[in-house]
Amino acid sequence: MQFEWTNPYPTRRTPVFARNIVSTSHPLAAQAGLRMLLKGGNAVDAIIATAAALTIVEPVSNGLGSDAFAIISDGKGGLHGLNSSGTAPAAWCPEYFLKKYGEAGNGIANQPQRGVDTVTIPGAVAAWSALHERFGKLPFADLFEPAIELARRGHAVAPMVAHKWANQVPLLKDLPGFAQTFMPEGRAPRVGERFVMADAARTFERIAQTHGRDYYEGEIAEAIVAFSRANGGAHTLDDFRQYRPEWVKPVSQSYAGHELHEIPPNGQGIAALVALGILKYHDVASLPCDSIESQHLQIEAMKLAFADTYRKVSDPRSMSVTPEQMLEPAYLESRARLINMDRATHFEFGRPPAGGTVYLTAADENGMMVSFIQSNYKGFGSGVVVPGWAISLQNRGVGFSMDPASPNVVAGGKRPFQTIIPAFLTKQGVPVMSFGVMGGDMQPQGHVQTVIRMLNYQQNPQAACDAPRWKVNRDFTLDLESTMPDSVVQGLLARGHRLHSVNDSYMDFGAGQFIWRLSDDGYVAASDSRRDGHAVGF
Repeated sequence: MQFEWTNPYPTRRTPVFARNIVSTSHPLAAQAGLRMLLKGGNAVDAIIATAAALTIVEPVSNGLGSDAFAIISDGKGGLHGLNSSGTAPAAWCPEYFLKKYGEAGNGIANQPQRGVDTVTIPGAVAAWSALHERFGKLPFADLFEPAIELARRGHAVAPMVAHKWANQVPLLKDLPGFAQTFMPEGRAPRVGERFVMADAARTFERIAQTHGRDYYEGEIAEAIVAFSRANGGAHTLDDFRQYRPEWVKPVSQSYAGHELHEIPPNGQGIAALVALGILKYHDVASLPCDSIESQHLQIEAMKLAFADTYRKVSDPRSMSVTPEQMLEPAYLESRARLINMDRATHFEFGRPPAGGTVYLTAADENGMMVSFIQSNYKGFGSGVVVPGWAISLQNRGVGFSMDPASPNVVAGGKRPFQTIIPAFLTKQGVPVMSFGVMGGDMQPQGHVQTVIRMLNYQQNPQAACDAPRWKVNRDFTLDLESTMPDSVVQGLLARGHRLHSVNDSYMDFGAGQFIWRLSDDGYVAASDSRRDGHAVGF
């Protein structure tokens, strides 16, 4: 790929070139991964160290009670997917929630958004262990040294993290364990203020000593379960003992001579594949990059993709269609014909043929590349924090439906619909780019927009990352970043798009990290200026 190396968009970042590289949303976390590479570790070692450090320096978005997904190129031609999303406690079912929270209407239970009854069994620690067992090079305990140092000695809170932290305190301050860990002065830390998380250092030491087993069958598991039960939760030690991450085969979609790979459902990555599959039947490259026509076409394809994704995606064991059926070429071509280039359309789901998040990526000089994402979902997740261990638990249970007719209906041992998705790009089987764009529903949309900018318009990864973004909301209204040209805004409105808002919050338009493999030597990385992080390498 011959990129255009000039960047037409306002930015604080430049591309970073190196043979060994880490890119993520916080500089101290990126440096943790770099330490492992300098120590002789590989990209998986770097990813685990970075992920652990992120739970300390960016605790709003992830923590020791997160879920995780990964796609790994092993440097030998293999591409491996890891689904380490949480499963529901055995006791969960619609009747459980109906009895505790009452009826929302039509016999469907109210669904809590925070608290212990939103917590599925956390998968991030299991992901770290599984990745290291299969691909790690350095001793497992070494990978947690930077996180333990950051937790015990403290660090100065970064600007974006402080902003997000302060926004969550009014919502979560009274939830079990939250204030004790995250309001040390009775408030959120201010920018540049030192934050110490000593209890997390103790937790990391136990994880390091037991290769993560203590989290699921030892003292840590016992503490999580006891705290859950004391606060009305249904979690049991059996729920934790029985949890296992799953190695999966990524699903893919060809586009512009490349293949985009995503983790298969229960995640929403298939939405990006469906959108690109629809766009294959339109000549995107013939339209100017930042034109009304190009943006309208991409938005409509994304709406079509979400119409199917929201209706059909759940734990694959309960889906009525397979990912392959959703990606069937004739079906996607029929969906592509529904796009009206002159008007916005509110699409319904089709009928295929029967049959708050952190993203990080690393690559090493031996060709190993890792695309990794972990998340507590909403800011600080459930808001429940296990005392003495500083484990902030995710609220991924919110991804279930309470409707018994939904394929995504809550059930014990089941994985809910997940928003977090790592991505990977190859060309004729050769690894090209590990990347992701964090931020709820923005993630597959960010994948589509940045891939199109790079493959159709030859924008370099940093420019594609910095470009103004749009976001399709669940009600099919549209958010536009304030840097979007006014001519495009007015043109979209004239086509009937319903504008919901124009702003620049980190959740609205996400934040991406990209590592592109150069044809001659090494990599080029980009890091999103919408967050505090950067790319580092040597």
